[in-house]
Amino acid sequence: MGNRMLCKVLVNSTLLVWGLTLLCSGCTRTSKTHTGTTDAPRRLSAAEFQAFSSAPPDYRLAYGEGANQFGELRVPAGGGLYPVVVLIHGGCWKEPYAVLRDLGPLGDALKKDGIATWNIEYRRLYEPGSGWPGTYLDIGHALDHLRLIAKEHRLDLNRIVVLGHSAGGHLAMWAAARARLPKESPLYVDNPLQVRGVINLAGTMDMTDNIKNMEAGCRDKVVTGMLGGTPQEVPERYAQVSVMSLVPLGVPQILIWGEYEEFVPLPLAQKYVNMATRAGDTARINIVPGVGHFDLASPFTKSWPVLRSSIKAMLDGTPPD
Repeated sequence: MGNRMLCKVLVNSTLLVWGLTLLCSGCTRTSKTHTGTTDAPRRLSAAEFQAFSSAPPDYRLAYGEGANQFGELRVPAGGGLYPVVVLIHGGCWKEPYAVLRDLGPLGDALKKDGIATWNIEYRRLYEPGSGWPGTYLDIGHALDHLRLIAKEHRLDLNRIVVLGHSAGGHLAMWAAARARLPKESPLYVDNPLQVRGVINLAGTMDMTDNIKNMEAGCRDKVVTGMLGGTPQEVPERYAQVSVMSLVPLGVPQILIWGEYEEFVPLPLAQKYVNMATRAGDTARINIVPGVGHFDLASPFTKSWPVLRSSIKAMLDGTPPD
């Protein structure tokens, strides 16, 4: 075969492989799972998750003076007081990776169910003031800001649930645990707003554990960057943001994990639930078959019925067994 003909065959073969790769991006992926099996169903990618559109929020309100100290409020039409779900997005606590718009579709879906949402933005790595203690203070200030806007927007402060995804799941758990902080902590505030419960979608409960895996997934030293050092260098900071160290939280907790979760392995979530339960908390984990990390936070995937029922039960004060 001549050189020209050989090159033509190689080019055509490359194009064929490339075309099949694109075609199969919508097919079932075959990958190894935590159980060691193969033929895992296709999971939502980060790009697909962020591509879903949402309606504009009803209000954009500042809770601080910084550019990223604001939240988006969605309020159902009609009268009466509305329960509130506080939404905290993920993105490895890192500014380029995610914004509050990612949870806009969840806000839209909950609004249709008669539930108000307060979707909050916060300072992320490596913005000025982010990390310790700024990011955590932002979460606390945003939550407490509901007291100032509740009357005008008909929000029921007795029915508040905090929900976070990924890095936001970690922040949501911490927000529910603020009353457990020691008074000498720079994160401490007197009389933090109480919540009815917390829902964690694959966020870490212990910043001292799984650091290598999380930083590999985030492609950056985000854990040590958030806290300004390693657990050995600043142990008191890790203790004040890891709910593993703060149980019992005193509120119900629902952890929702996908079968194919990779950022925070399922055994770590189960370890936390066991610890929280032994400490006297009502805590449990729901595992959604066939889904991955990003499916959990979308109302357009098979995990939505599980999340929706968990939210409604938590707001009603009767989280399912």
